Amino acid sequence: MAYTKEDIIRMVKEENIEFIRMQFTDIFGQLKNVAITASQIEKAVNNQIMLDGSSIEGFVRINESDQYLYPDLDSFTIFPWRPQQGRVARLICDIYNPDGTPFVGDPRGVLKKVLEKAKKMGFDAFNVGPEAEFFLFQTDEEGKPTTKTNDEAGYFDLGPLDHGEGTRREICIALEQMGFEIEASHHEVAQGQHEIDFKYADALRTADNIMTFKLAVKTLAQKNGLHATFMPKPIFGINGSGMHTNMSLFKNGQNVFADPDGAKGLSKECYAFIAGILHHMKGLTAITNPLVNSYKRLVPGYEAPCYMAWSASNRSALIRIPATRGLGTRVELRCPDPCCNPYLALAVCLAAGLDGIEKGMTPPAEITENIFQMDEETRLAAGIESLPGSLEEAIKAMQGDKLVMDTLGTHVAENYIEGKMKEWDEYRTRVSSWEREKYIVIY
Repeated sequence: MAYTKEDIIRMVKEENIEFIRMQFTDIFGQLKNVAITASQIEKAVNNQIMLDGSSIEGFVRINESDQYLYPDLDSFTIFPWRPQQGRVARLICDIYNPDGTPFVGDPRGVLKKVLEKAKKMGFDAFNVGPEAEFFLFQTDEEGKPTTKTNDEAGYFDLGPLDHGEGTRREICIALEQMGFEIEASHHEVAQGQHEIDFKYADALRTADNIMTFKLAVKTLAQKNGLHATFMPKPIFGINGSGMHTNMSLFKNGQNVFADPDGAKGLSKECYAFIAGILHHMKGLTAITNPLVNSYKRLVPGYEAPCYMAWSASNRSALIRIPATRGLGTRVELRCPDPCCNPYLALAVCLAAGLDGIEKGMTPPAEITENIFQMDEETRLAAGIESLPGSLEEAIKAMQGDKLVMDTLGTHVAENYIEGKMKEWDEYRTRVSSWEREKYIVIY
């Protein structure tokens, strides 16, 4: 959908829209917005809405706080869950400095830069299809989330066991009204766990869609008295939530990863892309798995990958190549979790893959056995390394990866590392209930 400024102004009037949310994402993946009234829409489409960047974590210092929101007109959509009177629409924005240059701390800008590089290399599209999982929990009398699910369903089960089914259906309908094409929606392995897959799109649109998706899920769950969380591992002992990310590169409308004559129907570019991601994976992990809690999901035994290997069919590998060939050929990275900042995550994944293509990298041999069942010696003999085991380890690996640091740019990288190290220190020094239960009586 290509909208003009006039289209937006007309729609705001015709659709009786009272508020427009000018949305953007901070470097930690939190959705922010400046709400304006309909009377301000002309200013908005002419990039005249200002933002105080010093109040956003990791954006700018107090002395340089004025910034401007430049809306992406094609992102205009009406929130279907708001009342018909006093309707609310949104525009996703890029952030610019007062002198008209893009702000270096804008995650959307980070992704745009890498997409520009892909274009220069001759690739006209980087398509991404995410599979985001989440939990629906009940809330207590005060409306605070519990970890109770009131749900006895399992993978792909249907109601009446699946109490979240009604909410999931509502989310799907709302997303379709906002222009999403929902490909699948089902109950996941764990109680209270759900997955909704929407059709792939180019990377920028997909990152926008992930942010919209998270907002819709949380808003509609809350409306139904439930709490939706994308936290990677909310409950010990059961599967966590991931966001498998399916990626493909296109040139002149053709999928670059497909080659009917190549081994397994894959092109040399596809193998080089896989090699690039594996080569940089340790440095990418702090971005794809950004929380202290992310590393509680990346452990053996719960279907989440924690070993760096690739395979055409093996779900215990970090990178899987789904069976579809031709236009549907894609590389599925299985470690990201839905808490990541999608703009930064897709930017660093693409940068790593392009690095593999530029340097003609070759991936290690495919691993077809179940890696979870191998002992450490066998894994080492096969050259299979582990992902970082903690946020601290991941941050250190990121600092040591020049490509990842350069892709993020100094501003984003420094602020991201500072914020994440603060988070790690807070966790490291906090006394947990596990420690009390373990030690308070015996010692």
